[in-house]
Amino acid sequence: QVQLVESGGGLVQAGGSLRLACVASGRTFSTYALGWFRQAPGKEREFVATINWSGVSTTYADSVKGRFTISRDNAKNTVYLQMNSLKPEDTAVYYCAGESAFVANRYDYWGQGTQVTVSS
Repeated sequence: QVQLVESGGGLVQAGGSLRLACVASGRTFSTYALGWFRQAPGKEREFVATINWSGVSTTYADSVKGRFTISRDNAKNTVYLQMNSLKPEDTAVYYCAGESAFVANRYDYWGQGTQVTVSS
């Protein structure tokens, strides 16, 4: 089992920055991939970024490439999402997710979410 708790959301003007953090507990942190996903009102949840267990390999949605950076600190059991040059269309609830212990690239563990609102 993995428990995930996000923080760092808030209200920011377009062009601004925010850093989200997600602290994990339960399963050994350095053994699984983590991801950030988001869900805007009236839309389906979408992938934002993932990072592998060591932090060496990352992937990003095209919509955030060059603006967002995912990273992890295995000593602190924490994954981060640095968001720069924010746009109003980035407004959403952002969720941290942990990869399944049994199926690669399937995310079975979810945090409660943190709201990010970008004003124009």
